[in-house]
Amino acid sequence: MTQETSTPTYHTLLNGQFCEPGEARISLDDAGFQHGIGLFETLYVQNSRVFRGREHLSRLANSARELGLLEDLDVDPLLASLDKTIEHNHLDRARLRLTLTAGAVSLLPGREAPARPMPTLAIQPSPVTAYDPQYFEDGVLVLIAPSHVNPLDPTAGHKTLNYWQRLRSLRQAAAAGAGEAVWLSVTNHLASGAISNLFLVRDDTIQTPIAHGEEPEGSLQAPVLPGVTRGAVLECAEALGITAVKAMLTIDDLLTADEVFLTNSGWQVLPVTRVERSQIGDGRPGPVTGRVREAVLGLIERETAQR
Repeated sequence: MTQETSTPTYHTLLNGQFCEPGEARISLDDAGFQHGIGLFETLYVQNSRVFRGREHLSRLANSARELGLLEDLDVDPLLASLDKTIEHNHLDRARLRLTLTAGAVSLLPGREAPARPMPTLAIQPSPVTAYDPQYFEDGVLVLIAPSHVNPLDPTAGHKTLNYWQRLRSLRQAAAAGAGEAVWLSVTNHLASGAISNLFLVRDDTIQTPIAHGEEPEGSLQAPVLPGVTRGAVLECAEALGITAVKAMLTIDDLLTADEVFLTNSGWQVLPVTRVERSQIGDGRPGPVTGRVREAVLGLIERETAQR
């Protein structure tokens, strides 16, 4: 799904210090390495600025607090660290991966832990993924993932390091020539893509699954990540005068939609034209998807160009 490009030499910011390429090191006792205890954010840089970095890091801080990783995570120093990484590496357009773990501390019962655990924080720059323009012109095929997300799992709806099942489903989809794997919940409602948020269009109305933090009072936790690009799409839809609703959606809603698209910080808005053997609409990216994609790209350019 991607085009190969040469990889520039970038320096990773690890616990406040820049490391030469290949020289970043963490302890074997780090809880992220030992048990997958940690969170991450993938951020998009354009015009030497992170698109909606505060929204990304506020989500990270909320997850850290809800899951008991850190009670109080100050977003402003993290934003400064992102800017420092961009400036140090002379980045204009890039991808940043911010990883936060519990650090070199055991969280197992019966083990003595330090009074104030020192988390591990890494910010890794890399080139943006060069997607084939044809995917946006023709749309992509998606498969239905065999695994399901569980609203009773307290980590669902958060961007934790436990991405094995999601990446496995994405790899399986790629092996079949698909661009993404759509996940359902254990109640068989639509959740998201393996690495993206999901949108349907029906009768010129945008629909998207309810995300974590948007649940009606008294309902189960939604096992859907509230994506930053997802939020930008909803904002752009309102500006365009397009009705957008958050709802419990089914596989039938997906298969009978007029249009389908996926969002994340890498491809922004990616049209879907086939779900397994079922064609979506007329088999071409639809007009609402095109308008939304153009609006989101314009929003990113305007916000990152501001000084």
